[in-house]
Amino acid sequence: MKRYSTIMSVLLTLALPVAGSCADAPKAPDKADAASVESIKDSMSKTGHSMMGGSAPAAGAADLSPSGKVVETMDGGGYTYANLERDGKKTWVAFSTLETRVGDKLAFKDCMEMPNFQSKALNRTFDSILFCGQPVLKPTTAAKQVSGKKSPGSGSAAAAGKIQVEKATGANAYTVAEVFAKRGALDGKQVVVRGQVVKVSTGIMNKNWLHLQDGSGSEKSKNHDLVVTTKDLAEVGDVVTVSGTLAKDKDFGGGYKYSAIIEKGSVK
Repeated sequence: MKRYSTIMSVLLTLALPVAGSCADAPKAPDKADAASVESIKDSMSKTGHSMMGGSAPAAGAADLSPSGKVVETMDGGGYTYANLERDGKKTWVAFSTLETRVGDKLAFKDCMEMPNFQSKALNRTFDSILFCGQPVLKPTTAAKQVSGKKSPGSGSAAAAGKIQVEKATGANAYTVAEVFAKRGALDGKQVVVRGQVVKVSTGIMNKNWLHLQDGSGSEKSKNHDLVVTTKDLAEVGDVVTVSGTLAKDKDFGGGYKYSAIIEKGSVK
């Protein structure tokens, strides 16, 4: 009987870390990536990988506890995808959706590597990506969101460096700052804006959300970052010309509120 009690104690001790690790696992993505998740599980069982980690990666393998500065980020399929840079090396990670911006610093523990992973939600294949739980070092954006109770929809995005994009041409062409300054007169009218994509969020309210900056305006005045809703896609860093209908003081609910936004945008 004493021996039985000892065995049960050992088993319970071993089980506790497992339960804690499972609680940190990212939430399931939407249906678009369901098949991809199943392929991850299948690969885990075949290769012996586990979300719980516990052993050091083999020589030449990816660091399963990555950290670094976010140089690119996008949302889709229930996940936030972030490209981390550290000491000149870049690593893609995916985790449950959390507002993240270029310039944020993130750190993770015990991730799982998936080579040649295809995200149907993003229509993109990653040569290598790490699936992780929530970051142990969370983005400054998320900290502000908690303290200020601000929705991820209405936040502006931080650019990786100085942006200077030439203004589009034509009668309906405006800079980002001009759109904010003239939003009252432009409400409900067609506008054309040229800028650099600094953030992309896909599949929110059945739309893709692009943040554009062209170097005009300032973060202090909150007239430097213009959001566009569109069915089209673009990548962070792309310089695009967008045409669409300008709306002022648009409130989608749930904190998605904008003093100026381009809707039904066409991206070129």
